[in-house]
Amino acid sequence: MNPALAASPFLRACRRQEVPHTPVWYMRQAGRALPEYLRVREGVPMLEACARPEMIVEITLQPVRRYAVDAAIFFSDIVVPLKAVGVDVDLKPGVGPVIADPIRDAADVRAIRALTPADVPYVTEAVRGLVGELGATPLIGFAGAPFTLAAYLIEGGPSKTHDRTKALMYGRPDLWHELMDKLADITVAFLKVQIEAGASAVQLFDSWAGAVAPDDYREAVLPHSRRILAEIADLGVPRIHFGVGTGELLGLMGEAGADVVGVDWRVPLDEAARRVDPGKALQGNLDPAVLFAPWDVVQRRAKDVLDRGRTAEGHIFNLGHGVPPSADPDVLARLADFVHETSAR
Repeated sequence: MNPALAASPFLRACRRQEVPHTPVWYMRQAGRALPEYLRVREGVPMLEACARPEMIVEITLQPVRRYAVDAAIFFSDIVVPLKAVGVDVDLKPGVGPVIADPIRDAADVRAIRALTPADVPYVTEAVRGLVGELGATPLIGFAGAPFTLAAYLIEGGPSKTHDRTKALMYGRPDLWHELMDKLADITVAFLKVQIEAGASAVQLFDSWAGAVAPDDYREAVLPHSRRILAEIADLGVPRIHFGVGTGELLGLMGEAGADVVGVDWRVPLDEAARRVDPGKALQGNLDPAVLFAPWDVVQRRAKDVLDRGRTAEGHIFNLGHGVPPSADPDVLARLADFVHETSAR
């Protein structure tokens, strides 16, 4: 890693080192809130866009040009590796991932094959291109965690209750762990492709893990997330672990082994710091809805996040979930500047 990149505030905060200011980036910063993104994506289905290296590079760079963010996030989707191994999945506008043939039995689980770098050459090409363009700005790679991927595969699409998913988890633990093992293998392979191509950090998204009670998480989810994070530990990049509605799971998510635990907006960062064992940085956690409030409210709420974040061993400012589609890019730009100015050491 070049010295300028290693000295970036984002990577230093991930490693709990001194920083000149609190670094900031936004989940879903590369995407639908930007008019330039909508122009580039016009007429191109999402999963096709995620397979075009030149489009991935352009979309990933757009928010870095517009905002003073301290990191770029690779433009992709958590179902890209599933598509790459032959799962019939589509991203339907206004709905999300839709699986044509949801998992219903052992044969369906065993039909899922492993991922190899040859399945995603466009990822390698795009990451290499981005590293050359970004210079001293780190690139964050990412992947979906096994529970969230399993939820889509079993439910057939987004779900508010995850009934089928939890029924399999409760009723067929043998089959559940077989599925989770396969998905963990795919996730490890997908993250390694990004890291080996030059990503400076990675984030493991377990978007729906908050649907699971702590005891069930410890038994049925944690071992697989822990294995993923362990298998990429020797690659030398910071690992971030994030989920939505995971306030009761923050300690367990910390146990999974990430360097940084992402926190949604429901738990204040000073309380999150108490729930997560020492030796971790925290990321978060402004409620995305605050972006639609008057600027004085945005400032006050952001300062509160920064103040509470000082109780953590390291803090990366982010939203508590992704940038909403209708967010004003000018507010996000102003917010990034505010975070830097207010937190300057």
